[in-house]
Amino acid sequence: MADPPLAKESIDLSALNRALEEHTIEIPAGVAEDGTLQTVHVVPLPHTPAPNPAVIISQADDTPSQGQSVPPSRGVPPHPASTPLLPDPSGSPFYGARSSALKKFDQSLAQTRIASTATTPPMSVAGIGNKVAKPDYSEAKIVLALVGLPARGKSYLSNKLTRYLTWLEYSVKVFNVGQLRRKKARLRQEQEGVKEDHGAAFFSHSNEAAMKKRDGLAEECLEELITWLKKGGNVGIHDATNSTRSRRAKIAARVSREPNLVLVFLESLCDDPAVIAANVALKASSGDPDYKNMSREEAEADFIKRIKQYEAVYEPVESFEWEGWKDPKGEAGLEDPPEEREKRRLEDVDEAGLDSGPHAPKKALVTKEMAKRVSYLKIINVGKQVEVVRINGYLQSRIAYYLMNLHLKPRSIFFTRHGESQYNLEGKIGGDSPLSERGRQYARALPSLILDNIGDAPLTVWTSTLQRTIETASMLPYPKLAWKSLDELDAGVCDGMTYEEIEREYPEDFANRDEDKFNYRYRGGESYRDVVVRLEPVIMELERQENILIVGHQAIVRCLYAYFHNLPQADLPYINIPLHTVIKLTPKAYGCDEERYKVPIEAVSTHRPKPPTEPNGGDGPKIIEPKIKSSARDYYGDGDK
Repeated sequence: MADPPLAKESIDLSALNRALEEHTIEIPAGVAEDGTLQTVHVVPLPHTPAPNPAVIISQADDTPSQGQSVPPSRGVPPHPASTPLLPDPSGSPFYGARSSALKKFDQSLAQTRIASTATTPPMSVAGIGNKVAKPDYSEAKIVLALVGLPARGKSYLSNKLTRYLTWLEYSVKVFNVGQLRRKKARLRQEQEGVKEDHGAAFFSHSNEAAMKKRDGLAEECLEELITWLKKGGNVGIHDATNSTRSRRAKIAARVSREPNLVLVFLESLCDDPAVIAANVALKASSGDPDYKNMSREEAEADFIKRIKQYEAVYEPVESFEWEGWKDPKGEAGLEDPPEEREKRRLEDVDEAGLDSGPHAPKKALVTKEMAKRVSYLKIINVGKQVEVVRINGYLQSRIAYYLMNLHLKPRSIFFTRHGESQYNLEGKIGGDSPLSERGRQYARALPSLILDNIGDAPLTVWTSTLQRTIETASMLPYPKLAWKSLDELDAGVCDGMTYEEIEREYPEDFANRDEDKFNYRYRGGESYRDVVVRLEPVIMELERQENILIVGHQAIVRCLYAYFHNLPQADLPYINIPLHTVIKLTPKAYGCDEERYKVPIEAVSTHRPKPPTEPNGGDGPKIIEPKIKSSARDYYGDGDK
């Protein structure tokens, strides 16, 4: 097929090139802080036949400025100050073109120029670094209501999701109905000496007294969740079975009364006998107070009976959850016509002896509009199959994508820093230096240590693109993958300097970073917050994989370690990750077990403790020893304190 003919208004590029060689172009580039117009002067390079213009930013006047040139290290030559800027005798309203070809080019791009005028000056390494503000997530308000039978992994999903979103700085909290039930039972036993029986019979739907109590606990949990969201939370997780349409209708009706809240159901279905059996065994052997003083066999038998009580009435979430449906108890159904609805409301008020005014309580109703827009995620066999229905917006989509990547296969995740490098010996940060002699010894010792732990199981090794990690992993007999995202935190203009040199050359940067290390961004470089953002794809892929060894850098391993242990970000930059040490994490349902292996090869310490917060020095620098949460299940919610 022949090329289409050129349009009549096409620009003669050779003529444009000649014009660029002869003339200077002035391009508007925004407004400076003092209100004057900034321009970009594009001029031909001296003795350069092809148009390869140099660019600087200056204040708009008749001569080029000497300030704010693009750093020579970026490969852009400085503006030749000897080149005069000639006035435009034609009075052209465009870029100041001096030839017909350039004027034609100006006119063809007039609209583009107007639309793309810069609103801020370009980034520069001039000045000091800055603190990175936390993203504003205040508008994100989601009620995530779990649905599923016992032993189907609901709490596992909620804990994993909480850890992920917290790491990304969303405010997330789980409101677990089972924890509330146990906590109230414990309090009653302490105050009244009455021990409640929460065996399988308590969960029977034919036990009306217990049903009423369990419904009350679920509603109390939901009210606490909504109150918390109103105070600034982003994602509140209602962790309960919510196994019937009637229960879910009540949740939908209550959330619908809050204009800024969005409801999403997360259903976990599982028919894999091995997974169910493992979950039942974990429940019976993990110290659940419901089975205190019972043998493991008795606990398992009672828990299986509890599951059967729920199975008898279980209703999966549907795309049109309540369309054409009436709750047999009349507590939550499709909305009646206005006159019938008002009649029912007044009957409810009369029965309760309450005020019949417009603010009188109403029964929980599900409108037809609500029935049409049920949003839900259905996770089948922990990620083997996923249904996503009416998921909208950035945060909901992020939640869905994360949950799609989870699995339950047993695995180990190994972290190690590269072997000691030449820069480590010299006390310098960043760079791309090779290993020291001791670092090379560590690289030779690493394969046998990993082989002793992993045996014949498959393993993949991830490194950064920097030579010290690649050299450290070079002798490992496993498939390797280099990630640019795993490169060390970019120290910008401080790259290749010692901390003493940074303190001397950039005292303000040094002090500001010590004040808030997580948020402080090196001039021309990164902050720990920036590193967390770029590591998100790595986290996603880690959740998909099985056995992985990451040979990384201090800041990178700190961030990943904090994710798996759900550590606060204020402490993240001070976690001690020593050289020549392998950290083995084994993910469990409610956390990670950890083992550390120190290789007996000496190395320098690159750890800088957290500086004292007191003006006079207080007790001196603080070494942060992260408080690792237990991987055991928290049955009362006391771990939130």
